[in-house]
Amino acid sequence: MAAWRQQQAHFLIVTYPSQGHVTPARHLARRLVHGGGARVTVCVPVSAFRKMFDMGEVEVDSEVAEDGGGGVAYAAYSDGYDGGFDRAVDDHTRYMAQVRTVGARTVAGVLRRLRDGGRPVTCAVYTLLLPWVADVARDHGVAATAVFWIQPTTALAAYYHYFRGHREAVVAAAASGDPSAEVSLPGLPPLRVRDLPSFLAITSDDDPFAFVLSEFGALIDTLERGGGDPGESPTYVLANTFDAMERDALASLRPHIDVVAVGPVLSFLHDADETKTASSPNDLFDHDGGGYLEWLGTKPARSVVYISFGSSSVMSKNQVAEIAAAMAESKKPFLWVIRKDNCKDEEDNTAIKKLVASAAMDGGDGGMAVEWCDQACVLSHPSVGCFVTHCGWNSTLETVACGVPVVAAPQYSDQGTNAWLVERMGVGVRAAVHGGDGVLEAAELRRCVDAVTSEAVASRAAAWKEEARAAVADGGASERNLNEFVRRFISK
Repeated sequence: MAAWRQQQAHFLIVTYPSQGHVTPARHLARRLVHGGGARVTVCVPVSAFRKMFDMGEVEVDSEVAEDGGGGVAYAAYSDGYDGGFDRAVDDHTRYMAQVRTVGARTVAGVLRRLRDGGRPVTCAVYTLLLPWVADVARDHGVAATAVFWIQPTTALAAYYHYFRGHREAVVAAAASGDPSAEVSLPGLPPLRVRDLPSFLAITSDDDPFAFVLSEFGALIDTLERGGGDPGESPTYVLANTFDAMERDALASLRPHIDVVAVGPVLSFLHDADETKTASSPNDLFDHDGGGYLEWLGTKPARSVVYISFGSSSVMSKNQVAEIAAAMAESKKPFLWVIRKDNCKDEEDNTAIKKLVASAAMDGGDGGMAVEWCDQACVLSHPSVGCFVTHCGWNSTLETVACGVPVVAAPQYSDQGTNAWLVERMGVGVRAAVHGGDGVLEAAELRRCVDAVTSEAVASRAAAWKEEARAAVADGGASERNLNEFVRRFISK
């Protein structure tokens, strides 16, 4: 047993403290353990660790918990905001500086403890906005590093070409003010400004999110620098996608960086009964206990409209009113996720609850609102007919893997790129929003729901479901890629 342990690869996965980063990191960890036979430690900020494991006080660099799924260890590091980041008052730029300084020191402590405990890390993996992890890992003797790219590979290709000779073309198109202005990037189909990651449309250094561009620029530098010096191993990119879904983007990147398609990395695809097994027992949000799965079971096949704008996107009171009106008028049953932190104002929260309750009463077959749910179980349920979503990448992959048609209402970051992919694949439509305030109006939402619940869209969604599952099945391209990647780090 001891000899086998010495041969086993050990991956440390370092994440940013948001649900959109932690969830795919946990899925990857399980695949590396159960599919690749590796050892994995997921390293999350203290604020996230406390929520995941219901722990009030956490000692950085020493507390480790075992995931309920088995085989994955968790460790806490400090990002300098152990009480959590408050979007209402905290500054993003200051946070990034803190996580770079404090995070580097405390992640280094985790690496030392694992090494001294006889479990040295052989590959450090990190999610977006944490390029400093590569330097910390190399300084502590880790043989290799990898980025777990949790956005579409098309977005990575756009960032790469933006920083490697095409910045002026992108900025000029964005400055035109026309979201339909086309941008040509090497190896990619023509993209409009609205299809690019929103941060690439930033044209002023005074923009509050201008810091994001510098972070992605640092990441591109890291990806090219790794392996560029004699004797230095490359920084790999583990892309949460599959070849059939983003063939063009993968081909445009491979001459420049080592990108490995391993997706869709979703634990429920490997569960024996994906409609009953909770895929996320350690979410950063408490799951609603309101019996939503039982409620879904009372509805006809493909009848329910599922609505969720994810873990960080916010719906204004006006947006809630428009969705509520659309659902009441459509007479379709709906399941609607509205987080309790969607609005800090208690008066607005009360008004939002009344709007949703009214829509449920006025609709022909009722509706249900929950604060959070197991989205994989919901999308896998036969009663769900379409998904109204902000189009985050995790949600996009889940809905493709479940064969559920999409109404995309992107807000920022990579969401516009995801919506472009959804339309390109023919599994959904991108909703037009009101130009002034970005609100998806009721009439447009009804039109989109009617469009995606057609037999034609449902048939294409079912076909892509098979493509996605074939990629991660035994012998599938993504499964082979993941296993080959793990074998690179097994001692002979």
